Amino acid sequence: MSYCKILGSANPRPYYLDHMSKRKDVSRIGESRGGTRQRSVLTLPSIAALVIILIGIALILTIKYRGDQAGRSPRSTINSPTGSAGPDRKAASEPKPNTGTPGASSQLERMEAAQAVMVTVDLDFGSRAPTIADALREIERGYKPDDGTGRTFAILDAYGEPTPDGKLHISMHVSSEKPGIASLTFKRTGEILWNSRIVPATHAPASQAKNLLISLSDASGNSRLLDGSGGSASIMDAKVKDLGTTVRDYWPDGSDREVTFVYSACGCPVKIMARRTGERTIRTKELPVIFPDDPGAVLSITKLMGW
Repeated sequence: MSYCKILGSANPRPYYLDHMSKRKDVSRIGESRGGTRQRSVLTLPSIAALVIILIGIALILTIKYRGDQAGRSPRSTINSPTGSAGPDRKAASEPKPNTGTPGASSQLERMEAAQAVMVTVDLDFGSRAPTIADALREIERGYKPDDGTGRTFAILDAYGEPTPDGKLHISMHVSSEKPGIASLTFKRTGEILWNSRIVPATHAPASQAKNLLISLSDASGNSRLLDGSGGSASIMDAKVKDLGTTVRDYWPDGSDREVTFVYSACGCPVKIMARRTGERTIRTKELPVIFPDDPGAVLSITKLMGW
């Protein structure tokens, strides 16, 4: 609470009458020698005191008015997330409060089903930033499908790193799957990171059903699709399409190769780097985290790759 100190005389001089006659006869008090009554006058000190009092009253009224205004409900402005489809997307300067209902905002980003968007944000976890895998567990997926069943999107992969100020910079590759409302919410703060209305696709989806497709690059970086229709338990037994050879003969032991997985409505690739070590493979990089919303796909990939 702020207050002001009113400056001025603590005991301002009052108005007074200048009596020219000093006789005790009350009938002649206040009359001058000329027989006329002496008028009351204000001296400079009394005028100054009056001005100070008026200023003080004005200050008091001003403070009271401002206090009344401050007591009213403030007007707030909340900006919607922009949701651009690229790594430079920033969170809103004033994030929306978590209403607990996906899509509660009247201003939703719109995208078609079977498309993808990259959601990139900086998250504050306090003194120590977690791994990307752990951070994904702190992000709530919100689904509200138009047909009332299933989910409306999936995170395909995610990567990132801590920032100099201690936050976690994370990028999430999101694939829309069916019409409805979709949202990503940071559980710790209730901040809505992404909020979208998914509409029916106007283009032909990459596939009517999600099937796991795997491609493997050669020494020159050219990628070839693998054929696992024979029920291969290991990627080494899978055939390289158009070559008629197995991966065991195609992938030299000890060499690093780019492996591409496709398991999404949008047909978007998810790429990792791996090294062959005998009949197994190992990942040469921890990131990206792949298919965090599809543990079944991750289990199949883990068995095939021998991780």
